[in-house]
Amino acid sequence: LHSNSDKGDGSVKYILTGEGAGTIFIIDDTTGDIHSTKSLDREQKTHYVLHAQAIDRRTNKPLEPESEFIIKVQDINDNAPKFTDGPYIVTVPEMSEMGKENKLLYSAVLKRKSHMLFDSVMMLYCIMGFM
Repeated sequence: LHSNSDKGDGSVKYILTGEGAGTIFIIDDTTGDIHSTKSLDREQKTHYVLHAQAIDRRTNKPLEPESEFIIKVQDINDNAPKFTDGPYIVTVPEMSEMGKENKLLYSAVLKRKSHMLFDSVMMLYCIMGFM
């Protein structure tokens, strides 16, 4: 947050109110920089509504109208996958086209264990999803 009235002389004070203000979100009252104090988790809260304002330090009067910020928390895959009905056994015929056999979408990855060609080559299959 930055006010056009801010000349950099410290006469502008920035304040932050709303969900998590002062705990999860803090504002530098001199620069208007807003930071989060911890990692946000979409499973706990999908968004936060904050209000910020620039006020004159001497008079305590607003210099501009209050600004509203809606912070939408993006989801990341932070939970390990769980396969509760397993074990799963899938047979993929050699030389199968991707996504064709048994309506299973898969990809193959080759890993070489040494620099010599075909020495200790290991095949890994990664299940990408079902069609």
